[in-house]
Amino acid sequence: MSNTVTNGVRIIVQPRYVPEQSEPAESQYLFAYHITIRNEGIDAVQLLSRHWIITNGEGKTDEVRGPGVVGYQPTLKSGEEFQYTSGCPLGTPVGTMHGSFEMTTENGEKFDAIINAFRLAVPSALN
Repeated sequence: MSNTVTNGVRIIVQPRYVPEQSEPAESQYLFAYHITIRNEGIDAVQLLSRHWIITNGEGKTDEVRGPGVVGYQPTLKSGEEFQYTSGCPLGTPVGTMHGSFEMTTENGEKFDAIINAFRLAVPSALN
């Protein structure tokens, strides 16, 4: 799990392994992650883009960048939140993800809302 606040924007990540969509014998592991983005600041903010850094258990890193999240670029007024679930395929039973969401305020000021690293792990892989 990850729980970070940047400029009043809280991002909570809850990852989980999805065994029914994984093929361990073929080194294919699917992880889902549920994101809550909550505006705890005063001004409204809009999510413009995402940037993820995904590292597998062998240290191989992939980066993912793109507009919005799951097809949305939500605007959140003070006190509002946006939730979504997405997935990440991984070639090893353990890995990590971290990144940021590019946000903009009503005044046009941009900032990166940081997402601290969280672990992706098949439950049986960690003893």
